[in-house]
Amino acid sequence: MSVALRMGLDRDPDVALGTIATAGTALVVALVAAAAESPSRGLHLSSAWPFLLAGLLSPGLAQIFVTTAIRESGSSRVSMIFGTAPLVSVTIALIFLNEPASLPLIAGAVLIVLGGLLLARERDRPAHLNRIGLVLAFAGATLFAIRDNLVRHLAVGSTAVPPAVAAAAALLGGTALVAVWARQGIGRRWLPFLPAGVLFGASYICLFEAYYRGRVTVVAPLVAIESLVGVGLSAVLLRDSELVGKRLVFGALLIVAGGALIGAFR
Repeated sequence: MSVALRMGLDRDPDVALGTIATAGTALVVALVAAAAESPSRGLHLSSAWPFLLAGLLSPGLAQIFVTTAIRESGSSRVSMIFGTAPLVSVTIALIFLNEPASLPLIAGAVLIVLGGLLLARERDRPAHLNRIGLVLAFAGATLFAIRDNLVRHLAVGSTAVPPAVAAAAALLGGTALVAVWARQGIGRRWLPFLPAGVLFGASYICLFEAYYRGRVTVVAPLVAIESLVGVGLSAVLLRDSELVGKRLVFGALLIVAGGALIGAFR
């Protein structure tokens, strides 16, 4: 999604347009998934309002930060920052959800932090890179982490809302917030952001399905794979603008290794 969104912004750098087009397309994907799931599990729309409110944080506010961050700092560096979200998620889960801690979990968290430090110490940055984008990316990652814990808390409660319906509700809340902020329609200019929106919607459905089945300390670290995938795809598809060097790749590998360690020894 990050790489596809960067490619869309290269064609049209309007952050408001990119955000509403991506979120709106993702909402359509989630609604289709919810409709497909409803015959077997029902909709339970009256119980979905907590997920709608969670969506105001992410994808709502978070997606505004993310789109701006990718425009300012590129998809590879922002993907690296996204990889730190599991660290925040695990910290929240340990403190507020009383999920168990372990030595491998702590070691994995350290690897994730080391990967982030490599990014901070990177020397061969693109000339266009704006550090404010990295700050916004971390703000978005923090909102991801809060959303992850909210979704897990709701999923293990008494809710009867199916995962796809919950994902659609969150995307509806987020898209509504983005629409109020953007104050513009999509029109035909949404086409460059269609791939990003489809990928975003599919990823949201998968994420909610995962949190309905697994703890935050298990699922969130596995999401760190996004860092390596984002860096790799940026190197292949956006090599002229992203300037992906060895330090960046090594940092992504550390982040993924941290996530794998936590997942393997949960």
